[in-house]
Amino acid sequence: MTSPSDFYSLTRRSVWRRAFFIFMAAAVVLACLPETTFAQANFTTFPQANFPARPKPPTRMGPSNKQMLVQAGEIHYDYANERVSAVGNVQIYFSGATLEANKVIYDQKTKRLHAEGNARLIETDGQVTYGEIMELSDDYRDGFVDSLRVDAADQTSIAAARAERSGGNYSVFHSGVYTACEPCKDDPKKPPLWQVKAARIIHDQSEKMIYFENATFEFFGAPIAYLPYFSTPDPTVKRKTGFLMPTITNSSKYGNGVSTPYFWALAPNYDVTVRPTVTSKQGLLVESEWRHRLSNGAYFIRAAGIKQEDRNYFTHKDGTPTPGNREFRGSLESSGQFSLSEKWAWGWDGILPTDQTFFQDYNTTRAQQGTDLLKSTPTDAISQLYLTGRGDRSYFDARSMYFYGLSESDQQTQIPVVHPVVDYSYTFGRPVFGGELGYKVNMTSLNRESASFDPISQTAYNTGLCAPTADPASKISRNCVLRGFPGVYSRFSAETDWRRSVTDPYGQVFTPFASMRADVAALSVDNQPGVANYLPQGNSSVIRAMPTVGLEYRYPFIGMQSWGTQTIEPIAQIIVRPNEAKIRSLPNEDAQSLIFDDSNLFKIDKFSGWDRAEGGGRMNAGAQYTAQFNKAGYFNVLVGQSYQLFGKNSFAEGGATNTGLDSGLDTSRSDYIARASYQPSQNYMLTSRFRFDKDTLKVERFELESRVAIDRWSLTTMYGNYAAQPALGFLTDREGVLGTASYKLTSNWTVSGGMAYDLDAEKFSSTQLAISYIDDCIALGLVYTKGYAYSGNPDDNTYAVMLTLSLRTIGGSAISQSVGPGSR
Repeated sequence: MTSPSDFYSLTRRSVWRRAFFIFMAAAVVLACLPETTFAQANFTTFPQANFPARPKPPTRMGPSNKQMLVQAGEIHYDYANERVSAVGNVQIYFSGATLEANKVIYDQKTKRLHAEGNARLIETDGQVTYGEIMELSDDYRDGFVDSLRVDAADQTSIAAARAERSGGNYSVFHSGVYTACEPCKDDPKKPPLWQVKAARIIHDQSEKMIYFENATFEFFGAPIAYLPYFSTPDPTVKRKTGFLMPTITNSSKYGNGVSTPYFWALAPNYDVTVRPTVTSKQGLLVESEWRHRLSNGAYFIRAAGIKQEDRNYFTHKDGTPTPGNREFRGSLESSGQFSLSEKWAWGWDGILPTDQTFFQDYNTTRAQQGTDLLKSTPTDAISQLYLTGRGDRSYFDARSMYFYGLSESDQQTQIPVVHPVVDYSYTFGRPVFGGELGYKVNMTSLNRESASFDPISQTAYNTGLCAPTADPASKISRNCVLRGFPGVYSRFSAETDWRRSVTDPYGQVFTPFASMRADVAALSVDNQPGVANYLPQGNSSVIRAMPTVGLEYRYPFIGMQSWGTQTIEPIAQIIVRPNEAKIRSLPNEDAQSLIFDDSNLFKIDKFSGWDRAEGGGRMNAGAQYTAQFNKAGYFNVLVGQSYQLFGKNSFAEGGATNTGLDSGLDTSRSDYIARASYQPSQNYMLTSRFRFDKDTLKVERFELESRVAIDRWSLTTMYGNYAAQPALGFLTDREGVLGTASYKLTSNWTVSGGMAYDLDAEKFSSTQLAISYIDDCIALGLVYTKGYAYSGNPDDNTYAVMLTLSLRTIGGSAISQSVGPGSR
């Protein structure tokens, strides 16, 4: 029997010796071993799969007291030898645990219990131990078992030829087998999907660790990997100090990489993970993460760094350096959120890389991505500090933001710094003049160092007329748009609105509405080449107001048939307001996005932000038809058009960004808008959106979106065809299709894929393919992706392959290989 001192000598092996075993084993077995066999944390680098939950078997418990209660068919007393024998369906209850056997002999001299014949020990935590022979102390703490099988409460099992137990805390299994897989129902003797065989398996229940000596990993009964020694927390542990299983990676940028993370559970509410990665081309990459949970929130700090051995790899083919051509590269990240009360919270997100392409080259964002390669490496990041609150009828949000471009094409000086943006809205609880009254406020302040011009003509694209060094006289509205101005901009806007719906006896719905908006802005525009062609330079201030009144009319006609119902609903809006003022005096920072479609046909102000305010008299008119079928879902069609009745058309005045031009709204009579959708059930959906030219009925914009879930199939597709919009820089038509699909081969196997195809260029812009297997004890996945790389190297194509393996209760690992743009 192993003594406690022997056991502790085992656990006192040096950390470096254990790390050496781990590293060597990882190099041999590659992806065949799970990641979290040395320690288990709440958030491992590659989180375990969500395994299907098994129903927990009921646990039989005897009376929980310190007296031993015995039930048996017969009880014999041997007074001479001081033994008591219980024979026939013996059940012994002690301190909440139950011992069952065909025969149990209690030796009063040694205070030992000898159980034989279908012996079973059910402990207070639900763990069940089976054996032909059990030798136990009278408090069930110490003993040994022959022909053992242990079914733990976490639905793992250990079988062994012989086991010993001491102190109530240590169990040593000789020639043991460990698995978290259920036995095959058709053939219980068939080997499980995976199991670990070891010369000795030691379970320290007080330390909550399981140690394996001379262990062999088997899949379907065939050995695939060997480790002389490894350990893992028992399945009841959620976080435990120790090594995580090594991860193998490969990239054209840094070569082969092997990392062995170490996790410190410093306290129940904070921990540290250090992940050193040895790469064959670039040296040692070190990542570390500190996490801390407090009573009212949590935060983390993540850092990464590498001293590159071959910085010249990150060089263009023409010899110019990329952002990654530096000796030291790294990043610092942090995020946190804390509650001030039930309705108020504050927090931050922070990121500081040494260069724009560090995350793409070393993929240190994999901690957030997990094993999902379908999530592309981000092309931008944001640092922000925010305060937000929500009431029953109000909302508040204030935040300062710093945007960071992660593409080599990004010019950081052209990206604004927001300090801050504040939004507040409130709706009164009681009716005012029979309607709903509310107001909203926005305050925005930002600055930008350098002007950002985009070309919108072929000549400007070809000759660089909009570049920072170009002739200022060429930076005019027919060549360029001013996406962002250099200088400081502060604006305060407030708007109050009121509306009331009245339904007459005939079913007509009248909704009068009114609003009043005011803006006050201060502007300081730097004197940079070409900017004066779009905005007044120097310091200026702007005050503007926009009163609005209007009426919306709806008249739904409802018809009842045997097959369902039909509804025809004419809709019309009349909006009266003055012209939009100061279009050329204010920049447009938050209202550059404008797509005229069914979503904003009946919006009073179709601009997306506060910097533009739609003006002039307008009528929006259309009709909606809905057929609701009894057993076949519903069908819906919407058609409409917008008319400029009087005054200046805001969408014909593009301003510095040409917002509104080529939108279909920039003429007195807009293009036609249409939407048709059909959803026969929750498993099917088809929606199409159109914008037709008002004169020729040419399709200017067309989208077709579908979603299908049939039996084992799941499909989503989206097709888009968009006409040229030269005023916005889209000089040619655009056409493409996006699609994802998955097919469940069996209850465990799934194949999925996705693609984006540019029909104009006649090439795929990205493709993904994945195959996965998951059951109650194992998850396996293989993912391949190809897409566009925003790297500092010139080749457009990047490839990535990831193999993931996760074993329930032990953990998961992954091998990934990525081939990025080449530089030589």
